[in-house]
Amino acid sequence: MSLYIGREASKLWKRICAETTTEINLLAENWKYLLSGLIFQYIHGLAARGVHYLHRPGPTLQDVGFFLLPELGQDKAYISETLFTFIFLSFVLWTFHPFILKCKKIYTVLIWCRVLAFLVASQALRIITFYSTQLPGPNYHCREGSSLATLPAPKSALEVLLINFPRGVIYGCGDLIFSSHMIFTLVFVLTYHRYGTRRCIKQLGWFLAVAQSLLIVASRKHYTVDVVVAWYTVNLVVFFVEKKLPELPDRSTAAAALLLPLSNKDKDGRTKEENHKLLNGNSGDPADRRPRTQVNGKILEDGNTHLADSAMNGA
Repeated sequence: MSLYIGREASKLWKRICAETTTEINLLAENWKYLLSGLIFQYIHGLAARGVHYLHRPGPTLQDVGFFLLPELGQDKAYISETLFTFIFLSFVLWTFHPFILKCKKIYTVLIWCRVLAFLVASQALRIITFYSTQLPGPNYHCREGSSLATLPAPKSALEVLLINFPRGVIYGCGDLIFSSHMIFTLVFVLTYHRYGTRRCIKQLGWFLAVAQSLLIVASRKHYTVDVVVAWYTVNLVVFFVEKKLPELPDRSTAAAALLLPLSNKDKDGRTKEENHKLLNGNSGDPADRRPRTQVNGKILEDGNTHLADSAMNGA
Protein backbone atom coordinates (compact mmCIF):
# COMPACT_ATOMS: atom_id res chain seq x y z
CA MET A 1 0.00 0.00 0.00
CA SER A 2 2.76 2.43 0.95
CA LEU A 3 4.60 1.52 -2.28
CA TYR A 4 1.50 2.34 -4.34
CA ILE A 5 1.00 5.67 -2.55
CA GLY A 6 4.66 6.56 -3.08
CA ARG A 7 4.48 5.72 -6.78
CA GLU A 8 1.30 7.75 -7.31
CA ALA A 9 2.74 10.66 -5.35
CA SER A 10 5.82 10.60 -7.57
CA LYS A 11 3.63 10.66 -10.70
CA LEU A 12 1.60 13.54 -9.30
CA TRP A 13 4.72 15.54 -8.49
CA LYS A 14 6.10 15.01 -12.02
CA ARG A 15 2.74 16.07 -13.46
CA ILE A 16 2.71 19.24 -11.35
CA CYS A 17 6.28 20.11 -12.37
CA ALA A 18 5.58 19.53 -16.07
CA GLU A 19 2.39 21.59 -15.91
CA THR A 20 4.11 24.38 -14.00
CA THR A 21 6.80 24.59 -16.69
CA THR A 22 4.16 24.81 -19.40
CA GLU A 23 2.10 27.45 -17.59
CA ILE A 24 5.18 29.56 -16.84
CA ASN A 25 5.97 29.62 -20.56
CA LEU A 26 2.41 30.71 -21.33
CA LEU A 27 2.51 33.28 -18.52
CA ALA A 28 5.67 34.81 -19.98
CA GLU A 29 3.79 35.36 -23.25
CA ASN A 30 0.45 36.52 -21.80
CA TRP A 31 1.27 38.30 -18.53
CA LYS A 32 0.31 41.70 -19.98
CA TYR A 33 -3.26 40.54 -20.63
CA LEU A 34 -3.61 39.08 -17.14
CA LEU A 35 -2.17 42.17 -15.48
CA SER A 36 -4.45 44.46 -17.49
CA GLY A 37 -7.48 42.42 -16.48
CA LEU A 38 -6.53 42.51 -12.82
CA ILE A 39 -5.91 46.27 -12.93
CA PHE A 40 -9.34 46.77 -14.42
CA GLN A 41 -10.86 44.90 -11.47
CA TYR A 42 -9.48 47.66 -9.28
CA ILE A 43 -10.81 50.32 -11.68
CA HIS A 44 -14.24 48.68 -11.50
CA GLY A 45 -14.12 48.75 -7.70
CA LEU A 46 -13.00 52.37 -7.79
CA ALA A 47 -15.92 53.29 -10.05
CA ALA A 48 -18.37 51.52 -7.75
CA ARG A 49 -16.93 53.40 -4.80
CA GLY A 50 -17.23 56.70 -6.65
CA VAL A 51 -20.91 56.25 -7.51
CA HIS A 52 -21.63 55.69 -3.82
CA TYR A 53 -20.79 59.38 -3.24
CA LEU A 54 -23.55 60.25 -5.74
CA HIS A 55 -26.16 57.91 -4.26
CA ARG A 56 -29.25 59.45 -2.70
CA PRO A 57 -31.58 57.14 -0.79
CA GLY A 58 -35.27 57.21 -1.54
CA PRO A 59 -38.41 55.07 -1.61
CA THR A 60 -37.85 51.57 -3.01
CA LEU A 61 -39.02 51.39 -6.60
CA GLN A 62 -41.91 49.19 -7.67
CA ASP A 63 -40.52 45.82 -8.74
CA VAL A 64 -42.14 42.63 -10.06
CA GLY A 65 -39.54 40.43 -8.40
CA PHE A 66 -40.25 41.99 -5.01
CA PHE A 67 -43.94 41.08 -5.42
CA LEU A 68 -43.27 37.50 -6.52
CA LEU A 69 -40.39 36.57 -4.21
CA PRO A 70 -40.75 36.75 -0.43
CA GLU A 71 -38.18 38.91 1.30
CA LEU A 72 -35.49 36.85 3.00
CA GLY A 73 -34.72 39.50 5.57
CA GLN A 74 -31.53 41.14 6.66
CA ASP A 75 -30.52 38.19 8.86
CA LYS A 76 -30.59 35.79 5.86
CA ALA A 77 -28.78 38.00 3.37
CA TYR A 78 -25.71 35.77 3.76
CA ILE A 79 -27.38 32.97 1.75
CA SER A 80 -26.83 34.61 -1.63
CA GLU A 81 -23.25 35.54 -0.68
CA THR A 82 -22.55 31.97 0.40
CA LEU A 83 -23.80 30.62 -2.92
CA PHE A 84 -21.76 33.17 -4.85
CA THR A 85 -18.63 32.27 -2.87
CA PHE A 86 -19.22 28.58 -3.66
CA ILE A 87 -19.56 29.31 -7.40
CA PHE A 88 -16.49 31.55 -7.39
CA LEU A 89 -14.21 29.13 -5.53
CA SER A 90 -15.44 26.11 -7.53
CA PHE A 91 -14.59 27.81 -10.81
CA VAL A 92 -11.15 28.92 -9.59
CA LEU A 93 -10.34 25.37 -8.47
CA TRP A 94 -11.50 23.99 -11.82
CA THR A 95 -9.17 26.31 -13.74
CA PHE A 96 -6.22 24.84 -11.82
CA HIS A 97 -7.20 21.20 -12.31
CA PRO A 98 -4.60 20.65 -15.11
CA PHE A 99 -1.92 20.72 -12.39
CA ILE A 100 -3.47 17.69 -10.67
CA LEU A 101 -5.59 15.62 -13.03
CA LYS A 102 -4.32 13.52 -15.90
CA CYS A 103 -7.33 14.28 -18.12
CA LYS A 104 -7.16 17.97 -19.07
CA LYS A 105 -8.56 20.18 -21.82
CA ILE A 106 -7.50 23.73 -20.92
CA TYR A 107 -4.45 25.76 -20.01
CA THR A 108 -4.87 27.75 -16.80
CA VAL A 109 -3.19 30.93 -18.08
CA LEU A 110 -5.11 30.97 -21.36
CA ILE A 111 -8.50 30.31 -19.75
CA TRP A 112 -7.98 33.20 -17.30
CA CYS A 113 -6.98 35.52 -20.16
CA ARG A 114 -10.31 34.67 -21.74
CA VAL A 115 -12.30 35.05 -18.52
CA LEU A 116 -10.75 38.43 -17.74
CA ALA A 117 -11.54 39.65 -21.27
CA PHE A 118 -15.21 38.75 -20.70
CA LEU A 119 -15.21 40.42 -17.28
CA VAL A 120 -13.55 43.63 -18.49
CA ALA A 121 -15.99 44.06 -21.39
CA SER A 122 -19.02 43.40 -19.15
CA GLN A 123 -17.78 45.62 -16.32
CA ALA A 124 -17.00 48.49 -18.70
CA LEU A 125 -20.62 48.42 -19.85
CA ARG A 126 -21.74 48.21 -16.22
CA ILE A 127 -19.76 51.32 -15.24
CA ILE A 128 -21.29 53.31 -18.08
CA THR A 129 -24.77 52.11 -17.11
CA PHE A 130 -24.77 52.83 -13.38
CA TYR A 131 -23.15 56.24 -13.85
CA SER A 132 -25.81 57.15 -16.42
CA THR A 133 -28.68 56.87 -13.93
CA GLN A 134 -28.49 56.48 -10.14
CA LEU A 135 -31.42 54.62 -8.63
CA PRO A 136 -32.25 54.48 -4.89
CA GLY A 137 -30.75 51.26 -3.61
CA PRO A 138 -33.12 48.53 -2.39
CA ASN A 139 -30.58 46.98 -0.02
CA TYR A 140 -31.11 47.53 3.70
CA HIS A 141 -28.02 49.67 4.24
CA CYS A 142 -28.93 51.84 1.21
CA ARG A 143 -32.41 52.83 2.38
CA GLU A 144 -33.52 56.07 3.95
CA GLY A 145 -32.42 56.39 7.56
CA SER A 146 -29.29 54.25 7.17
CA SER A 147 -25.98 55.91 8.00
CA LEU A 148 -24.34 53.95 5.20
CA ALA A 149 -26.75 55.10 2.48
CA THR A 150 -24.70 58.22 1.72
CA LEU A 151 -21.02 58.98 2.01
CA PRO A 152 -19.59 62.31 3.17
CA ALA A 153 -17.33 64.13 0.76
CA PRO A 154 -13.86 62.55 0.75
CA LYS A 155 -11.19 64.39 2.71
CA SER A 156 -8.42 63.32 0.35
CA ALA A 157 -7.86 61.52 -2.92
CA LEU A 158 -6.27 58.65 -1.01
CA GLU A 159 -9.57 57.96 0.74
CA VAL A 160 -11.19 57.39 -2.64
CA LEU A 161 -8.33 55.39 -4.12
CA LEU A 162 -8.21 52.94 -1.22
CA ILE A 163 -11.98 52.25 -1.74
CA ASN A 164 -12.24 51.20 1.92
CA PHE A 165 -11.74 47.53 1.01
CA PRO A 166 -13.51 45.24 1.86
CA ARG A 167 -16.15 47.21 3.76
CA GLY A 168 -16.62 49.70 0.93
CA VAL A 169 -17.28 46.85 -1.49
CA ILE A 170 -19.72 44.98 0.74
CA TYR A 171 -21.71 48.05 1.78
CA GLY A 172 -21.69 49.89 -1.55
CA CYS A 173 -24.75 51.71 -2.92
CA GLY A 174 -25.68 53.11 -6.31
CA ASP A 175 -23.95 50.55 -8.54
CA LEU A 176 -27.15 48.75 -9.48
CA ILE A 177 -27.61 48.23 -13.21
CA PHE A 178 -26.43 45.64 -13.73
CA SER A 179 -25.51 43.10 -11.07
CA SER A 180 -21.77 42.49 -10.61
CA HIS A 181 -22.45 39.17 -8.90
CA MET A 182 -24.35 38.01 -11.98
CA ILE A 183 -21.50 39.11 -14.26
CA PHE A 184 -19.06 36.83 -12.46
CA THR A 185 -21.57 34.01 -12.13
CA LEU A 186 -22.59 34.00 -15.80
CA VAL A 187 -19.03 34.40 -17.11
CA PHE A 188 -17.94 31.42 -15.02
CA VAL A 189 -20.92 29.27 -16.03
CA LEU A 190 -20.58 30.16 -19.72
CA THR A 191 -16.85 29.43 -19.66
CA TYR A 192 -17.32 26.03 -18.07
CA HIS A 193 -20.18 25.27 -20.47
CA ARG A 194 -17.79 25.94 -23.36
CA TYR A 195 -14.64 24.27 -22.05
CA GLY A 196 -15.82 21.93 -19.30
CA THR A 197 -16.25 18.19 -19.86
CA ARG A 198 -18.85 17.07 -17.33
CA ARG A 199 -22.44 17.47 -18.55
CA CYS A 200 -23.91 17.16 -15.06
CA ILE A 201 -21.70 19.99 -13.78
CA LYS A 202 -22.77 22.18 -16.70
CA GLN A 203 -26.42 21.59 -15.82
CA LEU A 204 -25.66 22.25 -12.15
CA GLY A 205 -23.92 25.50 -13.11
CA TRP A 206 -26.99 26.83 -14.92
CA PHE A 207 -29.21 25.79 -12.04
CA LEU A 208 -26.98 27.65 -9.57
CA ALA A 209 -27.00 30.73 -11.83
CA VAL A 210 -30.81 30.79 -11.77
CA ALA A 211 -30.81 30.21 -8.00
CA GLN A 212 -28.29 33.04 -7.56
CA SER A 213 -30.56 35.37 -9.55
CA LEU A 214 -33.57 34.60 -7.39
CA LEU A 215 -31.62 34.93 -4.14
CA ILE A 216 -30.21 38.32 -5.14
CA VAL A 217 -33.73 39.67 -5.72
CA ALA A 218 -35.14 37.95 -2.61
CA SER A 219 -32.31 39.46 -0.54
CA ARG A 220 -33.24 42.90 -1.96
CA LYS A 221 -29.67 43.51 -3.02
CA HIS A 222 -30.74 44.43 -6.54
CA TYR A 223 -33.86 45.21 -8.48
CA THR A 224 -35.11 42.57 -10.90
CA VAL A 225 -34.03 44.72 -13.85
CA ASP A 226 -30.42 44.55 -12.64
CA VAL A 227 -30.48 40.77 -12.88
CA VAL A 228 -32.43 40.58 -16.14
CA VAL A 229 -30.09 43.04 -17.90
CA ALA A 230 -27.10 41.04 -16.66
CA TRP A 231 -28.48 37.83 -18.18
CA TYR A 232 -28.72 39.05 -21.74
CA THR A 233 -25.83 41.53 -21.64
CA VAL A 234 -23.22 39.07 -20.37
CA ASN A 235 -24.36 36.38 -22.81
CA LEU A 236 -24.07 38.81 -25.72
CA VAL A 237 -20.69 40.11 -24.52
CA VAL A 238 -19.28 36.59 -24.26
CA PHE A 239 -20.70 35.70 -27.67
CA PHE A 240 -19.13 38.67 -29.49
CA VAL A 241 -15.85 38.85 -27.54
CA GLU A 242 -15.22 35.14 -28.06
CA LYS A 243 -15.46 35.66 -31.82
CA LYS A 244 -12.62 38.18 -31.63
CA LEU A 245 -10.35 36.01 -29.50
CA PRO A 246 -8.18 33.22 -30.93
CA GLU A 247 -9.48 29.73 -30.37
CA LEU A 248 -8.00 27.97 -27.35
CA PRO A 249 -5.75 25.03 -28.25
CA ASP A 250 -7.32 21.68 -27.42
CA ARG A 251 -4.94 19.66 -25.28
CA SER A 252 -6.13 16.44 -26.89
CA THR A 253 -4.65 17.45 -30.27
CA ALA A 254 -1.09 16.95 -31.40
CA ALA A 255 -0.68 20.65 -32.08
CA ALA A 256 -1.31 21.56 -28.46
CA ALA A 257 1.22 18.97 -27.36
CA LEU A 258 3.94 21.21 -28.80
CA LEU A 259 3.45 23.50 -25.81
CA LEU A 260 4.22 20.70 -23.40
CA PRO A 261 7.79 19.70 -22.48
CA LEU A 262 8.82 16.37 -24.00
CA SER A 263 10.66 13.65 -22.16
CA ASN A 264 13.72 11.97 -23.71
CA LYS A 265 11.59 8.93 -24.56
CA ASP A 266 9.05 11.08 -26.40
CA LYS A 267 11.81 12.92 -28.27
CA ASP A 268 13.44 9.64 -29.38
CA GLY A 269 10.08 8.27 -30.50
CA ARG A 270 9.32 11.42 -32.48
CA THR A 271 12.77 11.35 -34.12
CA LYS A 272 12.34 7.73 -35.20
CA GLU A 273 8.90 8.48 -36.60
CA GLU A 274 10.21 11.46 -38.59
CA ASN A 275 13.11 9.39 -39.98
CA HIS A 276 10.66 6.66 -40.98
CA LYS A 277 8.54 9.21 -42.84
CA LEU A 278 11.60 10.57 -44.66
CA LEU A 279 12.71 7.11 -45.73
CA ASN A 280 9.25 6.33 -47.10
CA GLY A 281 9.03 9.67 -48.86
CA ASN A 282 5.90 10.71 -46.98
CA SER A 283 5.32 14.09 -45.43
CA GLY A 284 3.94 14.51 -41.94
CA ASP A 285 0.41 14.80 -43.32
CA PRO A 286 -1.56 11.62 -42.50
CA ALA A 287 -3.63 12.20 -45.63
CA ASP A 288 -0.53 12.02 -47.81
CA ARG A 289 -0.42 8.25 -48.29
CA ARG A 290 0.04 8.08 -52.05
CA PRO A 291 2.33 5.27 -53.30
CA ARG A 292 5.75 6.31 -54.63
CA THR A 293 7.94 4.61 -57.20
CA GLN A 294 11.72 4.82 -57.01
CA VAL A 295 13.57 5.21 -60.34
CA ASN A 296 17.31 5.83 -60.56
CA GLY A 297 17.45 6.96 -56.97
CA LYS A 298 14.50 9.36 -57.38
CA ILE A 299 11.10 8.95 -55.79
CA LEU A 300 8.19 9.63 -58.11
CA GLU A 301 4.56 10.01 -57.15
CA ASP A 302 1.93 7.74 -58.65
CA GLY A 303 0.82 10.44 -61.09
CA ASN A 304 4.27 10.45 -62.72
CA THR A 305 4.86 6.68 -62.73
CA HIS A 306 3.80 6.24 -66.37
CA LEU A 307 6.36 8.87 -67.38
CA ALA A 308 9.08 6.85 -65.68
CA ASP A 309 7.91 3.67 -67.43
CA SER A 310 7.97 5.40 -70.78
CA ALA A 311 11.45 6.73 -70.17
CA MET A 312 12.70 3.26 -69.23
CA ASN A 313 11.20 1.71 -72.38
CA GLY A 314 12.84 4.35 -74.55
CA ALA A 315 9.54 5.85 -75.66
